Order: sequence, then C-alpha cells, then structure tokens
Amino acid sequence: MSVDMEGATGVTNFEDVLPGKPSYERFRKLLTSDVNAAVEGAIDGGADKVVINEAHNTMRNVLIEDLHPKVELISGLFTKPLLMMEGVDKEPFDVAFLIAYHAKKGTKSAVLCHTLALGVNSIKINDQIVGETAISAATAGYYNVPVGLVTGDDKVVKESIGLLGHVETAIVKEGMDRMVAQCLSVKESTKRIKEAAKRACDRVDEFCPYQLDPPIKFEIEFSSTNMASAAILIPAIHLVEPKTISFTTQDFVEGLKLCNASIILASAAGGPIVG
Repeated sequence: MSVDMEGATGVTNFEDVLPGKPSYERFRKLLTSDVNAAVEGAIDGGADKVVINEAHNTMRNVLIEDLHPKVELISGLFTKPLLMMEGVDKEPFDVAFLIAYHAKKGTKSAVLCHTLALGVNSIKINDQIVGETAISAATAGYYNVPVGLVTGDDKVVKESIGLLGHVETAIVKEGMDRMVAQCLSVKESTKRIKEAAKRACDRVDEFCPYQLDPPIKFEIEFSSTNMASAAILIPAIHLVEPKTISFTTQDFVEGLKLCNASIILASAAGGPIVG
C-alpha cells in the first residue's frame, strides 16, 4: 500500500501536507484515517498481510500509533531505491493499493496536482506524459504486482482508469481548482475507501500488472535551466532542451533510480521536493 497525501480526505492546500505548517498535524490524522479504512477493507477481503510504504515528502506522515494493529509500516526519507513503491520487491504481494494519490501536473481542476516535485514540469516515459500513478504502477508491475485500488480526487481516479482499466477506486473529493475541492465527510470517505478496498481484494485475480517493454525512454522537463544543468551531472543523462533531460534504459527500475536521482539533484539546485 503506497500512501501519498495530497489525495487524502479534506486536503486542499499545500500547507495541509507540508511538515511544520499549522494544518499539517490535522491532516496527518485524516490521512491515517483513510489508510485505516483501506486496511480494514483489505482484511475484510481476505488479506493476511498489509505493508504500508509512506510516499509523501519526507515520508514520515502516517501516525503509526493510530494505525490498524495488523499492518507493517515503511517510513523514512525519499532516498529509498523504489521511492513511492518501496517494499514491493520484498515478497510476492498479490495486489498494490495507491492511497491518497493526486493527478499529474497540468490536469485541469485537479487538487494539488504535480509530478514528484514542484520543480518538475512534466515526465514522459516512452513519449507519454505520466503522473505518479503510472510511475508507481509500472514499479509494481516490474515485480508482477497489479494495482487494484486508487483513492484520491475525481481527477486522479479518471487518470488511473484511463491508464489501468477497471481498477477499484474511491473518490474522496471533487476537484474544482488546484486548491479547491468539494470534499466528502470523513465518515463517507471511510465508508467508500473500505468498500473499494474489499472489492479490490475480492477481484485480485482480475487485475493485470502494468508493465513496460524495453527500451524505456525517460524525459523530464524542469521548471528552470539550472535544475536541468544539475541533473546532467549524472553521466547517463543528457540535455535535450535548456530545461529538459533524457535517458534510455533497458530496465525500468534502473530508469526509476536515475529519474529519482536526477530530481533530487535538480531540486537541490532550484526547487522543493513535495512528493
């Protein structure tokens, strides 16, 4: 279970999801509530083990003291090799859930939309613009694990269905602008997430891993030229436009690591990481 934060119940502003901001602690509780709803639904659907990987910002947002007692939590900074899907390679999981996710940058009326970092204008894989849902799904697919559930606003749900087909989804808010949403109550969100998680476990044999055939081309456009200049300090990465870098790999996970490393390096030169 990969847990982001922008798609959590009630979240509408970046201040809601950034440590140190006044509203952050409140929305950590609501995020944890969404996670517990997904865990309870999964257990009701027959899951005998649930591993949660924190996938937002410094990746220390979920309140472990309030988590369902049957889960295990991977918590810690964004240098994890598989980043948002850390742990998916550790054992043969049956299905992956993407909880509190958001749409890719540039999506109209999508709540807090971005792709990995605020300094990233776009990420293309094999010439297709992708968001964090596609990146996480491809990471899980590399280890033959399908995505069965996505929760967040209506825009990330639409993006996920377009990418993955008939996965289970739970819409917790309708995006009206980047920082405006019509939000469900916590009680209703909890109900919808729990029911969708159970359905996903009931349907686990119907889902197919999202897998990419090599060669795999990555292209990242940053918001500034200095960010791209920093990224090409990595030998395998090439500058193709003043703000755009590119590289091609035969192995998706190796490409993912290059992508993450380039963004970390570029962000140090000119933009904050949000995740």
